[in-house]
Parts: sequence; structure tokens; C-alpha cells
Amino acid sequence: MIDQDCIIEIENLRTEFEGNIVHKDINLCIYRGEVLSLIGGSGSGKTTLLRQILGLEKPSQGTIRIFGYSRYNSNYKLLKNIRNRSGVLFQNGALFSALSVFDNVALPLRELHTLDEPLIHDLVMLKLDMVAIDGQHVNKMPAELSGGMVKRVALARALALDPELLFLDEPTAGLDPQLSQSFVDLIHTLRSEMQLTIVMVTHDLNPLTALSDRIAVLAEQRVIAIGNLQEIINYDHPFIKSFFMGDHDKYILNNKQSL
Repeated sequence: MIDQDCIIEIENLRTEFEGNIVHKDINLCIYRGEVLSLIGGSGSGKTTLLRQILGLEKPSQGTIRIFGYSRYNSNYKLLKNIRNRSGVLFQNGALFSALSVFDNVALPLRELHTLDEPLIHDLVMLKLDMVAIDGQHVNKMPAELSGGMVKRVALARALALDPELLFLDEPTAGLDPQLSQSFVDLIHTLRSEMQLTIVMVTHDLNPLTALSDRIAVLAEQRVIAIGNLQEIINYDHPFIKSFFMGDHDKYILNNKQSL
């Protein structure tokens, strides 16, 4: 359920690298309980913005607040609180290649230093079950997994601490249409069950149309439009027209709008 509480607030954000302006005066509120998708062309700064929200990069100017706390001007205890209430699914899964499936998912739990191993075992198995990974796979290494399984294990790790906030970076990249749809269905179910707020970067129309409550479009160094799917489609801008008007995209849109 969406309310008007801003779980993430971005104010007057500016990003500049060696004189190259990426973002200029970005203001954005992400509501608690919504799925907000970020789209934009190559070089528009959508991944950079995601990394700034995650605290992996620092903007040149402006503020980012998460759960009411400053991402860049809070003490260690507050920043740890933000991290523990957030989960991240990186584009390629980013599983640790030297760790098994079990140990990848167990890592965030072990970093708490408050749980014993029997409880960690039970929690890991619960999270793997949530993403439909059978117990027979727990001792496999990432190199032994299919692309779809890597995504699911990475999602289980992202959900290990029962986060309120989930970040998805191109969640269906590299998946065939059937696996992509299966993964979208999984996200949709978990969002409802865990009452997640989701920030998603994607160029794939399937998760965009199936999951998004609102879409923010990055172009010309700013957020040029924000709204629901129909509002964005009707916005008159060259990037938006090109993004949604390919033959494949028209087919998906027509099917979504007919439901």
C-alpha cells in the first residue's frame, strides 16, 4: 500500500565529473510502499543516481535523505541502520564467486554478529525458499548456476535482513522472456508479502509496465517527467517517444492496456 510518506527524499542534487554535468537540480520523493522506476538513455545518469542513493558515490551538491536520515552526513550508527533496512539486487547478481549459494545469502546475517549458526541456517533456507531455490542447490557455487538462478539467489541475499527498501538494477537483464516474466511475478509477490518500497532501474518494458506505480524519466540532466505509465507515455519528449514506440514495445503496451 502506498502512502505519502517520503522514504527517500532527493533535493537540489547536482552531479559533475571533471566539468561534465550529469545531474542538475534533481528533486525527487519516493513514497513508502511504491515501486518507482528510473528510465533514461545511455549517459542520462540513472545508474549514477542509484549509486548515490546507495551511498556508493557522492553528488557534487544537494541532499539525499533515507528514512529521514542524511545519506552523507549521518554517523556510523545511522548509516548502518539505513544499510540494514535496505536490500540491493545488482544487475549481474554480483554473487561472491568464492562463496556457495548458502554462504552468499548467509553473509548479511553473519555480519550482524548477533545470530547463531542454527538460526542463520534456518533464515537462509527460508529466504531461498521464498525465491524458489531448492535445498539441493545450497552448496553449489555461482559458476554452477544458470542466469535465472543467479538472479534469484542474489534476490534472496538482498532480502536476508527483511528490508523495507529494495533496489533493483536491471533485474531482468540477460534473462529470456519466460524467465523474465517469472522473475517479475516473483518480485510482484514479494513486494506484497513484505510490504516493500522498490526503486528499480530498467530499460525492459516488461518489469516497467508490470511493476511500476510511477516512472521517473531522466534526460537533459534532470527528471523531465514523473508519473504513472499512461502519463509518461502521453508526455511529449523525443526520448519517451523512442523508448515506448518500438514494435516490440507497442505489442507489450497494447497487451498491458487491454488487461
